[in-house]
Amino acid sequence: MRRYTILLLTGFMLILAAVAGAAFPVDADKKNSAVPVQELLAYTTLPPETVTILSETYEKENRVRVNFVPLVPNELIQNLRNKPADLILTDSQILSTAADLDLLTPYISETNDAVKNNFKDMYDRWIGVWYDPIIFCINKDYLRKIHAIPSTWEELAAAKNVRIGITDFLAADASSNLMFQMIGNFGDAKTYEILGGIHPKVVQYAKYLSNPVRQAGMGEADISIAVESETLRYMQNHYPLKIIYPEDGTACIITGIGIVTTDKKRNPAAAKFADWLLSDDAQISLQKNGFYFLSTNPQSLAYKTFAGKNLVLFDNAPKFTEQQRHEFLDKWVKTVRFK
Repeated sequence: MRRYTILLLTGFMLILAAVAGAAFPVDADKKNSAVPVQELLAYTTLPPETVTILSETYEKENRVRVNFVPLVPNELIQNLRNKPADLILTDSQILSTAADLDLLTPYISETNDAVKNNFKDMYDRWIGVWYDPIIFCINKDYLRKIHAIPSTWEELAAAKNVRIGITDFLAADASSNLMFQMIGNFGDAKTYEILGGIHPKVVQYAKYLSNPVRQAGMGEADISIAVESETLRYMQNHYPLKIIYPEDGTACIITGIGIVTTDKKRNPAAAKFADWLLSDDAQISLQKNGFYFLSTNPQSLAYKTFAGKNLVLFDNAPKFTEQQRHEFLDKWVKTVRFK
């Protein structure tokens, strides 16, 4: 009986050892699969919460870690000159500056080749991956009370008995960019005339892009001039809002990616990440976390299901110097804001 018990215990221990031995490589594989096989260094001017979502999702799916370094525009260009990264993710104006300084290398793929020319550099040195237009955000209760909906900038300026929300042109690039693009398309005299008509109806010149949307959603403003991403975010939270696209055109902020020139060679992993940013996977990861941008990729589901097919963007995206921008803003302050 004793011998039989010993044999049983011995057999049981052998089985445990075999199971443990078989399990060990599996655990090791799981551990190894969590380790990224490659890392990319990326400079960006985007908020950390946005790029963190992209980085974590891409690493999980592709085992490539994208280490984003948030920088202000001037720092980003300076860093590129002194310590090149693999790529930059920023707005089109900064991308154009980097391209003109020969800091970016062209890349073409089947994915980015489908992107329209107005969303990318003519020499393929950078590609826009999403954009965020300025729209009219209208409170639905106000909408029921009016007979004619303002659908152009001139109609909005001429509208009576309306409260308007807007972000101060001095407070946010997306807002000042609207004025600069209006000047590029309408001319400065017409632009100041439109802004002068809007000014007496402004409830408050907000400091943040989200506030005009909140004002319209809460009924504190009837119509707000706002970025679409913030409007969609509030609409997802069931605020009574409707989006109107200006028929005579509007401005947008284009966010794009550029691959950095390093001894005139392109990092294949950087190009692969650039194509991924144009995918539905990237859009889904952003939308799950409350970021609603419009895809530039016409082959994506996000693009095909976009409701605003009648969105008209300004044809002319002028490249004003910093001095010119300062003068335009100064003139707006003196002739409109504090007239």
